[in-house]
Amino acid sequence: MREIKNPFWRIAAEYGIITISIWIMVIGIYFFKFPNHFAFGGITGFSTVVSEITHWSASDFTSIVNTLLLVLGFLFLGRDFGLRTVYATMVMSISLSLLERLCPLSRPLTTEPLLELMFAIFLPAVGTAILFNIGASSGGTDIIAMILKKHTSLNIGTVLMLVDVAAVASSFFIFGPETGLFSTIGLAAKSLVIDNVIESINLCKCFNIICDDPDPICDYIINTLHRSATIYRAQGAFSHHDKTVIMTTMKRSQALKLRNYIRGVEPTAFMLISNSSEIIGKGFLTN
Repeated sequence: MREIKNPFWRIAAEYGIITISIWIMVIGIYFFKFPNHFAFGGITGFSTVVSEITHWSASDFTSIVNTLLLVLGFLFLGRDFGLRTVYATMVMSISLSLLERLCPLSRPLTTEPLLELMFAIFLPAVGTAILFNIGASSGGTDIIAMILKKHTSLNIGTVLMLVDVAAVASSFFIFGPETGLFSTIGLAAKSLVIDNVIESINLCKCFNIICDDPDPICDYIINTLHRSATIYRAQGAFSHHDKTVIMTTMKRSQALKLRNYIRGVEPTAFMLISNSSEIIGKGFLTN
């Protein structure tokens, strides 16, 4: 996505992305996780267990706990507590509560729990990955992680994993081995899906182009694709002819245009194209 220079529209775009990401998560949680009692994924995982042993609904429990965690965040983190996290948490809580009242569910949507497990994993993972990619979070156990990171020396990843494992383990006793095993699969697959989605979002193409005439190729990269490049001189090992190597990195859609252009202007050019999901520098990640 092209960088938006106007501050107002940039902020509006960020919060729009946060809203859409949360709605993707909410659909997966409300329509697929809650009805099947899948107990993985932090607060929403625990809420399925709590709703079974108390009179609270899973949506109400999630909203109450998220609100309490927001309060703790303000108390322990102060100004370090991001507004985007507050916004995302409130959107999730309000959306879950509205869906429960506008579209109540008494049973799963289908009779295929494995199919529903796939959606219960994939949709929240996609939403979470998009949030992580723009430096936001959906609150919940992420707030606990932020507090622990600031005030303790505990291994945050281990603590959060123990929370998830506790929710999954309790599902074996509350819902039986079938639901417990489904929850175990969900817990194992969740982080893998999030990592893969983030890599897919950030995927770039890295070019090393060995050619005889670099000028038209560099002109196309700079003036048409609005990217930069680095060139250096080389020599063919067999022919001993002078060559130029162009090194550049760009998004996938731009990479296809560059590849087709090079094939047209210099068919004999040698192109080495590789994938990378973490490019740090101007025009990409800056930290």
